Amino acid sequence: MNILIIGSGGREHTLAWKLKQSALCDQLFIAPGNAGTALVGSNVPLAATDFEGLTAFCLANKIDMLVVGPEDPLVKGIYDYFKANPLTAAIHVIGPSKEASKLEGSKAYAKAFMDRHQIPTAAYREFDTTNFNEGVNYIKSHSLPIVLKADGLAAGKGVIICASHDEALVEFEQMIQQSKFGESSKRVVIEQFLEGIELSMFVLTDGKNYVLLPEAKDYKRIGTGDKGLNTGGMGAVSPVPFVDDAFMQKVVKTIIEPTVKGLLDEKLDYKGIVFVGLINVKGEPMVIEYNCRLGDPETEVIIPRIENDLVEIFLATAQQRLHEITIKTSPMAAVTVVAVSGGYPNEYVTGKEILGLDEVALSGTIVFHSGTKQAGTKVLTNGGRVLAVTSTGTTISEAVTQSNQVLEKIDFDGIYFRDDIGYEFK
Repeated sequence: MNILIIGSGGREHTLAWKLKQSALCDQLFIAPGNAGTALVGSNVPLAATDFEGLTAFCLANKIDMLVVGPEDPLVKGIYDYFKANPLTAAIHVIGPSKEASKLEGSKAYAKAFMDRHQIPTAAYREFDTTNFNEGVNYIKSHSLPIVLKADGLAAGKGVIICASHDEALVEFEQMIQQSKFGESSKRVVIEQFLEGIELSMFVLTDGKNYVLLPEAKDYKRIGTGDKGLNTGGMGAVSPVPFVDDAFMQKVVKTIIEPTVKGLLDEKLDYKGIVFVGLINVKGEPMVIEYNCRLGDPETEVIIPRIENDLVEIFLATAQQRLHEITIKTSPMAAVTVVAVSGGYPNEYVTGKEILGLDEVALSGTIVFHSGTKQAGTKVLTNGGRVLAVTSTGTTISEAVTQSNQVLEKIDFDGIYFRDDIGYEFK
């Protein structure tokens, strides 16, 4: 099969690395890709939302399968675009329809879906300009802390946890009245704050059947000990030690099965990943959010633990044959540590040469590229998150130590990484 992956981050490099291992994969393309994806496939200079250009490329290169990495093309309807065109309708698109992608594209839509299917989540209300004053009064009487979420996509920055009513009122006004996050915050969801440990569950569904992929926990804060500003993710671990059989049974019964049944009952066309952001509240799982694709950097720890042929799994998804698939998961622990540009998640400079990549050849360690680009023989930084160094080991502690040792051999101007990923499980 000829396969095209959409995206340019660590998630897409990991997918490319895994898909390339399949005997079913003939030619592998990544649009637009990065310096890492170029090592396993051919990069294509097309934007993830250039549907017209992607269509022309797929037809010219006889693409059989389209694997969509990021959320933006999904929310904008890439699945529907390809299925509506008789020339591309036969291409297997791994990702949900535009309507189903609202589970990620609209916090209010996702909350209403959870309500309809009695899926445990935090209590909430939604507000916009039409009931702004009602929202102000709601905040004034709300328990602390208060969680404010921009309804739409906001590049991972649309969630604000406020410790005081005054702070919440200022943020609420900036989001709705001053469009702090553009169109995404024209509507705001105000949520009850949940105390507990967060984790990520990944469900692959063909719209009727499903399989569970390995779970993961990511680390969003920039600083050691989970302090400082939120980021797109500074690292991740898999498995998550507290996820035992009893907890998983609760997750499956109260969240996974009602979610998949809800998609089927509402006739939502869904052939792809349901990423369920969970929180463990005193042993009870509750949903924080849905995403409609794999997380990043979680992909960099869950994909290396899957022992199946990923092309086979995706083909079964597209053909609604997931009931035939049994996921085989490695018992090894996987840890990824993300190296970021100096100044991230605020202002940072790109175009810095990355040194030491050729020296990294440790068994059990893979360097996935996130924000990189090729410039002649040099590899340069091209984003805030630059590299995701993934190691496996018999324990989380062993794996994180190895990733940290590898990162000590890699250098670029301003490089920074957290050396305490998985700290609470060591």
